[in-house]
Amino acid sequence: MSVQSHIAELQRRHAALETEINKELAHPATDPLRLAELKRRKLVLKDEIRRLVGPVTVH
Repeated sequence: MSVQSHIAELQRRHAALETEINKELAHPATDPLRLAELKRRKLVLKDEIRRLVGPVTVH
């Protein structure tokens, strides 16, 4: 698997988690532990994507 295809897969999974988070928030009985776990997993993916894309320089 190339780096680009790996990044694309991570982005797809990140978007899927975003959808799942939005569904959970729309549910009247939102489970706070499930919501926290989904957000944590989404953040892990975001960090991995950033690491693979490369450093962002800020001046």
